[in-house]
Amino acid sequence: MTISSELGEDGIRVITMNAPPVNALTVQGWFDVANALDEAGDDPSTKVVILRAEGKGFNAGVDIKEMQHTTGFDALLGANKGCYAAFKAVYECAVPVIAAVNGFCVGGGVGLVGNADVVVASDDAFFGVPEVNQGALGAATHMARLVPQHLMRTLYFTARTIPAADLVQFGSVLEVVPREELLEAAMRVARDIAAKDTRVIRAAKEALNGIDPINVNKSYRWEQGFTFELNLMGVSDELRDDFAGTDKSDKSKENAK
Repeated sequence: MTISSELGEDGIRVITMNAPPVNALTVQGWFDVANALDEAGDDPSTKVVILRAEGKGFNAGVDIKEMQHTTGFDALLGANKGCYAAFKAVYECAVPVIAAVNGFCVGGGVGLVGNADVVVASDDAFFGVPEVNQGALGAATHMARLVPQHLMRTLYFTARTIPAADLVQFGSVLEVVPREELLEAAMRVARDIAAKDTRVIRAAKEALNGIDPINVNKSYRWEQGFTFELNLMGVSDELRDDFAGTDKSDKSKENAK
C-alpha cells in the first residue's frame, strides 16, 4: 500500500491512495493519509490539494480483515484513531482539498470526502455508510455534509448507497464526468484556486472552518463512542466476523494463545 504526494510547479499537490484490491486502509494507511495532508498544508509551496485514488474505487473504509485478525482491541482503537486523524487532516488542511472520487466511496471514504472543500466525481461513483452492517457507527457527521438530514438518516439506517450524480442537485458534488476525465476535472478547479493569492486562500480556509455550524471533529468523536459501546457488548465483533468470513472457533483458539 502506498500514499504518494506530488507537488506540481503550479502549487497543485496531488495525494494518491493506492491500496489494492479495494483501497480499504489499514491502521497505518489512515495515519499515512493524515500525515500526507498535514505535510501538504505545512508546505508554503502547496496552494491546493487534490485527494484521489488508484484502482476500482476511491475508498472502501477500514480494513475489516486486519481488525478481525488482530487480537485484543489494538486494531479497533488504531482504526478509530487513524480515521479521526485522517478526517481531521482533510478538514484542517491549511489549503483547500478537492476530492476526486472514482467508483465506490463508502464508510471511511465518506469521512474523507465529507470533510473536503470541493468534490468532483466520475459517473460510476457512489457513496454510502454501511457501518450498521458491521456493528459500528461513524461518518454520519460527514454524510450529513453531502445530503439533507432525512436522506442521510435513510442512507444510514438502511446502509443504501447513492450515486454521485444524485448529489449534484444538493451542491455537494460539483460535477460528474467520465472516469477518464476525472483528474482533469479536479485539476480545472485546482488551477482556479492556485491562481489566487495563496495567503488569501489560506486565510479563507481558516475563516470558513471558523464559521462552520458543526464541529465535525467533536461530532465524529461522539459517534465513535457508540462504536466502542457496541464492541464492548460483543455486537461489532460478531458482525465483523460474518463480514470477513472469520471462523469463530479458530479465532477463539488464536485469542487464547
